[in-house]
Amino acid sequence: MLVTGVALSAVPLGAQTVLTFEGLGDQAPVGNFYNGGGGGNLGITFSDNALAIIRGNAGGSGNFAGEPSPSTILFFLNGNAATLNMPSGFTTGFSFFYSAINNPGMITVYDGENSTGNILATLNLSTTPSTPGQGPCANNPSGQFCPFLPIGVSFSGTAKSVDFGGAVNQIGFDNITFGSATPGGGTVPEPNSLALLGTGLVGLLPMLRRRVKNS
Repeated sequence: MLVTGVALSAVPLGAQTVLTFEGLGDQAPVGNFYNGGGGGNLGITFSDNALAIIRGNAGGSGNFAGEPSPSTILFFLNGNAATLNMPSGFTTGFSFFYSAINNPGMITVYDGENSTGNILATLNLSTTPSTPGQGPCANNPSGQFCPFLPIGVSFSGTAKSVDFGGAVNQIGFDNITFGSATPGGGTVPEPNSLALLGTGLVGLLPMLRRRVKNS
C-alpha cells in the first residue's frame, strides 16, 4: 500500500541527501528504488533483505510511531544486516534516526561496495526507549518502536557502502542522511526521551509483541 500526502522519498538539503523511504509499499524490497526507481536516480541500491514498512495506523503492518518522516521506515527480516551501496561514494559524514527497543544494533561504513574494503567508521547503537502514545509517539499510541533517535558519525575518505546491523525485526531506520553527521528532515525527540537512551529499562517489558513488524 502506498501512502500519499507524505514527505518526498529523497529530500535534497543543501549538500545533504536524505532518504525517507516514502512511496514504497508495506514490506516492499527497497532494492533499486533509489537507482532509477520511484525514489529517483541517485545511484543507491539496497541488499535483497532491505525492506520498507509502513506504520500500522497508516495502513501498514509496522509496530512503530514517531518516525521523522511519516509513515515509512527501513528494516529487515533476515540476515545480520541490510546493506546500502553507493558506488559514486559519499564523504564527510553519515547519519539517520533509529529505534531499537529490545536489542542493540551496529552501523559499519566501508570504502568499498558490498561491505568490502577498509572500515571508515562504526557506530554501536544502544537500545532506545519505548514510550507509546507519549510525546512524539502520539501519532500511533499502539506503536511500541518509538521514539526514533538521531545519531551520526563523521569520517575521512570516501564511503561506498554501509551495513545496518542488528537483530531481525528488532530495529528500524529512517531519514538516512549523506554528507552530515546530523540527520536531516526530521524532528529530534524531547530531551526526557533522549535521557532514557541505553538505560536498558525497556528490556524489562514483555517482548511478545515488541517487533517492528506486527504478526
